[in-house]
Amino acid sequence: MPRRRPLTLLFIALIAVVGSACSRQGIYETAIDLERSSSGLEADTIQVGELEIAYLRNSETTPGDTIVMVHGFGANKDNWTRLANQLTADFNVYAIDLPGHGESSKPLDLGYTLEEQTGHLSAILQALSIGESHMMGNSMGGAITALYAARYPDRIKTAVLFNPAGIFEYESELVDLVLEGDNPLIPSKPGDLERLMDFALEEKPFVPWPILDVMEEKAIANRNVNEVIFAAIRDSGYESAFRSRLALIQDPVLVIWGKEDRVINYRNGDLFVAAIPDARLQLLEGIGHAPMIEAPERSAELFHSFLESAR
Repeated sequence: MPRRRPLTLLFIALIAVVGSACSRQGIYETAIDLERSSSGLEADTIQVGELEIAYLRNSETTPGDTIVMVHGFGANKDNWTRLANQLTADFNVYAIDLPGHGESSKPLDLGYTLEEQTGHLSAILQALSIGESHMMGNSMGGAITALYAARYPDRIKTAVLFNPAGIFEYESELVDLVLEGDNPLIPSKPGDLERLMDFALEEKPFVPWPILDVMEEKAIANRNVNEVIFAAIRDSGYESAFRSRLALIQDPVLVIWGKEDRVINYRNGDLFVAAIPDARLQLLEGIGHAPMIEAPERSAELFHSFLESAR
């Protein structure tokens, strides 16, 4: 059963603006903390080698299975709080900030190809003593989830790929923009975060201005590392090898794809399902690149149905 959310993010922000003299940063931190706690999550960090890794986990553990959630390019662990709200009563959720993202360390020379990031994720989960789990990934995180399932089949129960990267046979609107030197996924100036949200999301959640402003400042501050990560993925020439790795996945896989995705063409979903031995595809009408943000209740329903059929 989903947890109840007594206050929306908007209502929290309005109360903070009207009733206090908090700075924008203070309003942002208060709203994000309440969003996390109302979803049954709390923030923590762990040292993995020379990296400090930030993550969210259940504030109260359950006897249920573990779910690991892996965000997409330029995103962070808080992309999962809406979906986690539907799951933390029954599962132990871990939403990870991958290196280079969110509140985790951001060395420019770490290595950010999909294969390298899969190795980083493995080291993080070992440090957290997470063994077998369900894993969910969005976009870049979907590709990493697929590679993790192929590389470590004994550590995966099921995998859910939300609009995954890795196969780009059918081109999207993003390709033309990037070729023109205009990447909407990497904010560099005021107004760019709102443009990114308009481009990536069809069903956008409302984000109050103090929170959106802080989010944009953080995104612009991450421009350098985002450019390094994007280039590492773009220039790896890895697509054919990636497809061959999908055939090694031994566990059930659910691919969920929003049909209004302008970042990665939804028709690539058929190619994922064709390449993975035990995979099924669910297309969502009127949803863009991040179903777990745009349609968290529907995403949770699909996951529960998928588990039942997988068992």
